[in-house]
Amino acid sequence: MERSMAVERAVVMACEDNVVTAICDLPAGEMVRISEEERVELRDPIAFGHKFARTAIPKGTYIVKYGARIGRATSNIRPGEHVHIHNVQDIVDEVRRDAR
Repeated sequence: MERSMAVERAVVMACEDNVVTAICDLPAGEMVRISEEERVELRDPIAFGHKFARTAIPKGTYIVKYGARIGRATSNIRPGEHVHIHNVQDIVDEVRRDAR
């Protein structure tokens, strides 16, 4: 079964980001084009504005968006999986402490 290819339906904010943001609702199984060379098949449905993993993100690794650390993975996250509060630890206090 051939899968459709979503074009410009998600955006990477900075080249070092390990997550991608959906700019519309995306169904599980959709192949999302990230760049000319990069595509990710979604393992979960992703709602508008939500993030999914661009690459494998091991447990304990930082979630990076806008080129900045925004959280820490609480479990192994596979490419195309939803990245949200169910698998991300808040690191606001850590980021504030490091900024001093």
